[in-house]
Amino acid sequence: MKTLLVPTDFNPESTKIIDAFLLTQNCSELNIIFLHAFKLSDSITDMLMLSRRSRDYENVSDAFYQKMNHYQQKYGSRIGRIGVEYFYGSTLVAFKNLLEALQVDAIAYPQDYDFCPINKYSVDPKYLIMRSGCKVFELNITDIAIGDNLFETRMPKETVKAVSV
Repeated sequence: MKTLLVPTDFNPESTKIIDAFLLTQNCSELNIIFLHAFKLSDSITDMLMLSRRSRDYENVSDAFYQKMNHYQQKYGSRIGRIGVEYFYGSTLVAFKNLLEALQVDAIAYPQDYDFCPINKYSVDPKYLIMRSGCKVFELNITDIAIGDNLFETRMPKETVKAVSV
């Protein structure tokens, strides 16, 4: 089972990376971890409260959780676990330790990745990702046509008759 790390700002659209990865890579089982990075505060109070980070999970919307559940059901046995993690730090050594602890095999993010901070301590993990030594996939998520997002474009017959009269 492979573990894929995905940097995110918890926008539900960022979950499209799952489709892109599974359509372009041949893997039978996959664990997916959505990650957001924060720099450590200089405040001693914040450092003492580091273990009490439940308020960070407030940044994850219900829509994001619903999308995660949707993909879990959509791909069934191909996805073992989808989760959310936070990285606190800004050094490469700390990031590599996180990758090792989570047993990350690869990192994926969109080609048009644009970092969006969710609070004042958010940091762009792209620099750490590029220097981590981990396999990195830059995937195009805009060209993937997903059946769930298609809609009917034909006009109903009643409307066509009314217009032609």
